[in-house]
Amino acid sequence: MIKLLKNITKREWMIAFISFVLIFVQVWLELKMPDYMSQITVLVQTEGSKMSDIILNGGYMLLCAFGSLVSAIFVGYLIANISATFSRRTRKKLFDKVESLSTHEVKQFSTSSLITRTTNDITQVEMLVGMGLQLMIKAPITAIWAVTKILNKSWQWSTITAVAVVILLGVIACLVVIVMPRFKIVQKLTDKLNGVTRENLTGIRVVRAFNAEEYQEKKFQEVNHKLTNQQLFNQKTFAIMSPTMYMVMYGLALAIYFAGAYLIKDSLMANKLTLFGDMVVFSSYAMQVIMSFLMLAMIFMMLPRAQVSAKRINEVLDTDVSIKEGNFDRETEETGTVEFKHVSFKYPDAEEYLLRDISFKAEKGDTIAFIGSTGSGKSTLINLVPRFYDVTDGEVLVDGINVKEYKGEALHNKLGYVPQKAVMFNGTVHSNVSYGDNGKEITEEKVKEAIRVAQATEFVEKMDHGYETHIAQGGTNVSGGQKQRLAIARAIARDPEIYIFDDSFSALDYKTDAILRRELKKYTKNATSLIVAQRIGTIMNADKIIVLDNGECVGMGTHKELLKTCEVYKQIASSQLGEEELKNA
Repeated sequence: MIKLLKNITKREWMIAFISFVLIFVQVWLELKMPDYMSQITVLVQTEGSKMSDIILNGGYMLLCAFGSLVSAIFVGYLIANISATFSRRTRKKLFDKVESLSTHEVKQFSTSSLITRTTNDITQVEMLVGMGLQLMIKAPITAIWAVTKILNKSWQWSTITAVAVVILLGVIACLVVIVMPRFKIVQKLTDKLNGVTRENLTGIRVVRAFNAEEYQEKKFQEVNHKLTNQQLFNQKTFAIMSPTMYMVMYGLALAIYFAGAYLIKDSLMANKLTLFGDMVVFSSYAMQVIMSFLMLAMIFMMLPRAQVSAKRINEVLDTDVSIKEGNFDRETEETGTVEFKHVSFKYPDAEEYLLRDISFKAEKGDTIAFIGSTGSGKSTLINLVPRFYDVTDGEVLVDGINVKEYKGEALHNKLGYVPQKAVMFNGTVHSNVSYGDNGKEITEEKVKEAIRVAQATEFVEKMDHGYETHIAQGGTNVSGGQKQRLAIARAIARDPEIYIFDDSFSALDYKTDAILRRELKKYTKNATSLIVAQRIGTIMNADKIIVLDNGECVGMGTHKELLKTCEVYKQIASSQLGEEELKNA
């Protein structure tokens, strides 16, 4: 928590100091009112007192109450400003940190957990800063000031107040010890609930197609019941605070008056009125002492969950970024080249290598294709180029420079990446195709040209609003093939040096696939293309085909060469092409 509070700026500390002064004034005005009440009590009981004096003291009490109200309003506004600004800055810092994490690090936290940490956890800390900052300043001032005012009144009353405070603090301590560990469980269950909900919404079509609504409901209910039961336990435990508070408050008032009755009874007649006035004032101050400790109790109620949330936020912020940017962002002698030098790779938490000793070089204008059985490492291989992962051994060079030396922006500006699963963002067709920034202006003509090359013009222009047609988040209002073509158009619109197609033609029919590749070859003749594919037909015209099997390169050459020299490739080709096609190859 303290680590997060270091993010508060000097300006906000200045606002906090002003709030402290205003709270000080507020407490002074509130504690001044019992003094006027005591004077009114004495005036009422004293013969010959003037009504004007009573009204005057009553007026002072009203002024104190009004001044306290105004101070409270200003303090509330200032503290709300601090907490909201702090929350906004922390949320941005957390989002930026998540953006810098590698794929492996994101998987360690899980997407649903990162969403919870960016929203719910920051809200918990914001609530503590917003309410806690006021209470943490006001409670000690009120308690100390009220205690100094009652110390000299009566040792009996002081003892009764001390006992009441000890009882209250004992109850608070027990509740915090019981509930604190359970707030960690609540936040983990919130992650899980978020994950189940997200999974259900993402896979809603599959859920309905397999009549799995009841199964999903049971999964949700199970997590929901666990979270509800845990929250009920926490709230029921904290609910003990309310009756305890009222019992202590009213018990304290009763004890003060009970002891006061005996003190007044045994005192001299001349002192009875003064003692009665002291008793009224003491009971008011004693209530202020109890209220100040109750304010601290409210902090203790919020603190456990906020501490858990702060720890979860810091876990993300303190995560070491494994993929660190280099400094290189200058022009290079080579253009459009990609070279793998004895590259081996294994995931950070894995024991065995997924890729072993891969070496090849793609020159400008080359089309390099990768094929192999499922799990052979094709996608992992090309994901090393944009540094979604870093190589374990060896080097990956782009334009003759190791990718580790590039600034992230400089490296990605050279690439046009089409992922295995086409991703669409909430917006229009135009905004999805012109997405991102690579230092070049993507004009409307450029967008239309990219869509034409990607063979998407026909269905885009048939949409209600053409290029300004709304695309839902995740592209749920377009088909799989349409999403793939728009994703390809997005890469084309960047005019990159190097294209990376990660099995990006799988949802296309053979005719569209063939036309698209023909147009793409013409359009990208001066760019390098790295293509992962399952279909032989997609890659048979590539300049070089690399065959992977269990993470090793078992063949490299053209389609014709591999049919003669690589048994793995020949088996794949035989399973997809007819005998006549193999003969004519």
